[in-house]
Amino acid sequence: MNVLIPSSIDFLSQVVHILSSGGMIIYPTETTYGLGVDATNERAVQKLLQYKKRRDGKPLSIAVADIQMAEKYVVLNNVARNVYKQFLPGPVTVISSGKHRVATFVESNHGTLGIRISSYPLVNEIVYAFGKPITATGANASDQKRPYSIVDVFSFLDDTQQNLIDAVIDVGELPHVEPSTIIDTTLDNPIILRQGASPVHAKNEFISHSVDRTKELGELCALQQKNHFGHKPIIFALRGEMGAGKTQFVKGIASALKIARTISSPTYVLCKEYQFEAEGKIIPCIHIDAWRLSEEHELFSLGFEKMLQENAVIAIEWADRTMSALERIEREAVVVWVNIAVGSCENDRVISW
Repeated sequence: MNVLIPSSIDFLSQVVHILSSGGMIIYPTETTYGLGVDATNERAVQKLLQYKKRRDGKPLSIAVADIQMAEKYVVLNNVARNVYKQFLPGPVTVISSGKHRVATFVESNHGTLGIRISSYPLVNEIVYAFGKPITATGANASDQKRPYSIVDVFSFLDDTQQNLIDAVIDVGELPHVEPSTIIDTTLDNPIILRQGASPVHAKNEFISHSVDRTKELGELCALQQKNHFGHKPIIFALRGEMGAGKTQFVKGIASALKIARTISSPTYVLCKEYQFEAEGKIIPCIHIDAWRLSEEHELFSLGFEKMLQENAVIAIEWADRTMSALERIEREAVVVWVNIAVGSCENDRVISW
């Protein structure tokens, strides 16, 4: 393993040679140390996945030099272009529909791809010199601490992982900042999937023209709260008339949690329980229909307090009937109010949260 010095005369030529040969580098960014391989090289990406010990199908982001390089690998709609103009270069990952020109497992299962244009000059110098995108994932092994220094990286690596690294660019300890903000631009409005180093505020209001789109929005809404899974109770409080699509939205939430069981309305049983895995733990997912609840205490008779103690994900249809109870526990839980209304056309739904 080589330690590369950015100030050396042949620094970039060394980096390009390693990447062109299918090698893997650890490099600094404006957030943490990253792990870079040629994002178009199948063998190099497999090497990276072996290092990360990733078995859950998580996609990888890529670092590009500019918007022109990005357009070779993703479809940039007007939403994406506006986000690029406002936030890039910077600590923001922008998700767009991919063009399938990267190695397997770099794009998500849905064919989307995350793009980074770094504000850290060294990253852009490397990508410009290489002429192709490199992966932009953290240099830590999966589920380990954020790598703000090379010591952070190597403290949790076994010998096999260390032997996979071809070169390290060590510039000392980086400032301890949050990881990149992740913004999905594949729909009508940008959706913040993770709030990170760059504070971004977006309005979550969409028009759904189909049941499938309603489910998709439910999935995206749930993914916005992913950092809280297993740490705090999360309540999706759904409001909408009969037939608006509340249960379809909950099916999308379940999809985000990778729940395989069929989701159906709990109208007659009031409450159904499912399970999902997060942070190495089994977490309950509770689906409640509050239509028949007339008193606040009836919600607690369903075991609501225990659900909160277990950091459950809870989806409540007809949640306005439980409003006073939810207002009281907003400090101990994440409460996301979801409004679903019939649009101008019979099959359209206006969904906001």
